[in-house]
Amino acid sequence: SAFGAVRLEDRHSTMLGLSETTHIVSEICIAGAILGIVYNILAAILAPRFNKPPRLERSSSRPVTILKPLHGSEPGLFPRLVSLCNQRHEGKIQLICGTQQRSDLANQVVRLIQRLHPEIDIDLVVDDRSRGENPKIANLVNLEAKARHEIIIMSDSDIAVEDGFIERLVAELDNAQVGAVTCLYHGVAAGGVWARISAININAQFLPNVMVALTFRAAKPCFGSAIAIRADVLKRIGGLKPFLGELADDYTIGKAVRATGLDVVVPHWAVGHVCFDQSFRAFWGHHLRSPRTIRSIDPVGYAGTIFMHPATLALIAVLTGAQHPIALPSIALPSRVILNFSIERTFNLRPHAIWLLALHDTISFAVFVCSFFGGAVEWRGQNYRIFRDGSIQKDTFD
Repeated sequence: SAFGAVRLEDRHSTMLGLSETTHIVSEICIAGAILGIVYNILAAILAPRFNKPPRLERSSSRPVTILKPLHGSEPGLFPRLVSLCNQRHEGKIQLICGTQQRSDLANQVVRLIQRLHPEIDIDLVVDDRSRGENPKIANLVNLEAKARHEIIIMSDSDIAVEDGFIERLVAELDNAQVGAVTCLYHGVAAGGVWARISAININAQFLPNVMVALTFRAAKPCFGSAIAIRADVLKRIGGLKPFLGELADDYTIGKAVRATGLDVVVPHWAVGHVCFDQSFRAFWGHHLRSPRTIRSIDPVGYAGTIFMHPATLALIAVLTGAQHPIALPSIALPSRVILNFSIERTFNLRPHAIWLLALHDTISFAVFVCSFFGGAVEWRGQNYRIFRDGSIQKDTFD
């Protein structure tokens, strides 16, 4: 009948439309995968340039204050704090550690280090008076008032440093045009599978992206791993209180320093970021926060980073009918392995199995997709909502 013929024609049109859509998706994934492969090889070539600590002819004697916000007795906290007491810096070092609760286990770690290193000026500040949506900045505000020296270094609690850490940062600040110095960081696993995948996320995803962006001057980052700043510059940007409502506080601090006409330098060496995620839930929450933060700052640019998932894009291309289905995946995964090997060799890191890299890449693509849906993140057991300007607000549930 005529009616049946119309239905058959409609079904045929629908199938043609679906086939065309599938073909377009396949072509996009192929292009993205090829671009990602080239990007991985480029990043692998550039990586060795970013582990060249400067050779200093003489050590500065300028006094330094280190602000260390703490939250709980994290794995390896003791040796990380001790490393700050064993620096080869010739000037005075003031180490100010802070928590916001008397019951915080980190307090005991700091008191032990005070007893073991009486030669170092170590202060412990336990204060919950500073309030703000960003608990780390609230903690730092309490410490800021205790700083006594002209150079201030802020460093997250999970950062591991070598004995030349302070010496190198101070040398960078000798340039009057430099307002702040920040550090690249690589991942160091301290735990099981999820901690190792977390380290891979830094080493094979985050760090290469930053290296390429810095090489081509496509980004002006500032990282909470370490920020060294002169006290007068910190005063010019209003201290740390203006950043109490910012999730990307490190980025915003760097932006404020640049607004004064001074530079924020990222030297070609890195510190270690210790990863201790113990479960998939912890890993997922941790790594969903960063993409949603970046998306809130630069949504268009973040969407464009889809090509940084070449292995997954190659697989999607195969599933959507790409020609020569073996060729693209057989190049995409090795390009990821080459990049990861280059990073591990550059920074002398523990090698990770290929299957962990493949698992990471699969989860990382899922995080990328999910980051576009919703604006909620979890941070230290508290839920937050991110707004378009990068500010945050605690979520309350009835």
